[in-house]
Amino acid sequence: MNYKYAAMAVIVIVFLFESFIQYLEMKSADREIPQNVKDVYDKESYMKWLAYHKESTRLGLFWRIAMYTITFVMIGFNIHARLLNLLGIAGDYAAGNMVLVIDSLVFLVALLPFDYADTMGIEQKYGFNRTTKKTFFIDQLKNLVISLVITCGILSLFILVHRALGNWFLPVFVGIMLVFLLALVIVSPFMGRIFNKFTPLPDGELRERLCALLSENGCTVKEIKVMDASKRSSKANAYFSGLGKTKTIVLYDTLLELMTDDEIVAVFAHEMGHNKHKDTLKLYGINVINIVIYVLIAWVLVSKPEIYTYFGFSGLNYGYAFILLTSVCLAFLSPFLSLLSGVLVRKFEYAADRFAAENGYGEALIAGLKLLSKDSFICLSPHPLVVKLTYDHPTMSQRIEAIEDYMSQQK
Repeated sequence: MNYKYAAMAVIVIVFLFESFIQYLEMKSADREIPQNVKDVYDKESYMKWLAYHKESTRLGLFWRIAMYTITFVMIGFNIHARLLNLLGIAGDYAAGNMVLVIDSLVFLVALLPFDYADTMGIEQKYGFNRTTKKTFFIDQLKNLVISLVITCGILSLFILVHRALGNWFLPVFVGIMLVFLLALVIVSPFMGRIFNKFTPLPDGELRERLCALLSENGCTVKEIKVMDASKRSSKANAYFSGLGKTKTIVLYDTLLELMTDDEIVAVFAHEMGHNKHKDTLKLYGINVINIVIYVLIAWVLVSKPEIYTYFGFSGLNYGYAFILLTSVCLAFLSPFLSLLSGVLVRKFEYAADRFAAENGYGEALIAGLKLLSKDSFICLSPHPLVVKLTYDHPTMSQRIEAIEDYMSQQK
């Protein structure tokens, strides 16, 4: 079998599939808005949303065309191997990591204009962006460095374990990756400081209400922090970060500007529902399954050195194996894995909404969700197939319907 042709065929199939999803997203603008969320946009804001939706999805399509064209060309013309030979780099560690560096730099340079057009163009045009040009480029550099440190570190560890243990590396490396993933969850509050500033929520009525809600439900967190999200965007959000003693609740400063105290407490109660139901640990369990699949595929890829001669290498290149894993194998499997995990994660969201409603914040949560929808220009009528294949949240209409159903049952 010609592995290069097989890889290129997979890339074309994935591109056509994702383009079809993108087409459905664009056509979502033509779908009728559900009755229970028709009041989110007035006529003026709806027309503004419609223009934003068309521009952002169109740019997303061009971004995807560029990304897959570059991937196709780089694989088809053995660009990674050619550049590696030109640089004269050999050895499992050096050659493998350099392939990842080459790949990251090529895509950063090629796709940077699209990211810039999105952030400094579309997001700026519609009043969402608050990022300066300096911050934008610094963020790009930070993301590149962090990505390379993590991927090159994992690859070097993979090479070490594989060379030392052979096929026995499978259970060992799965265990290492699970520990690494858990460590990332634990240190996530500290990693967030690379990009943003976090300050304690000031004393006052709001903090007292949030602490009381935590106490009433037996929940403990290290701190309630406010993130300077307004440094980059006007969009609002809140989330749980960390695990165990590092567990932190983060509120965007834009959320505090946008909502009343009742609505903020309702959104907080939703996030606390995730904590109460141990959704972070459940997501970790889903990731365990994914990691086992990833490592099994990686084992197959490194067990067949002849694969790499089709891509211009003299033998196994661990870095290129990583690229085939992510850009080809996982790109093909991702829709299937997302379909399964999406069902579970959407159930988590329904349960967290119900938790907020059980604590008496159903109406306030509905009001808060509508504000978030309007503030973030959320599509209110996405195509059902797009939701099933790509959404990790139910639609806003579905969430509101479920909350209202619960409240009506309690009357």
